[in-house]
Amino acid sequence: MPKVNERERIQALEAKLKQLKVQQQRKEARARTVESRRTRREEMRRKFLIGAVVLAKVEAGEIEEKTLKQWLHPALTKPEDRALFGLDVDR
Repeated sequence: MPKVNERERIQALEAKLKQLKVQQQRKEARARTVESRRTRREEMRRKFLIGAVVLAKVEAGEIEEKTLKQWLHPALTKPEDRALFGLDVDR
């Protein structure tokens, strides 16, 4: 009879282990999501700040607007993005 109790105990422990593994996977997934959001937020902030600095330099005359447009011309492909900077929409 003790063998049955041992089997039941093993099954209960295996079930508990499986449950703990699922919890661990969820925690790890949540941590990856948080890290991904933080990284994305930082990347967007860097891009915003770089853009603000470049635009300020253009407005101050330290960078020619022509130079900025030369940088943007090959990089912007969407018509609405090109129109925003006064570039030819017909590429």
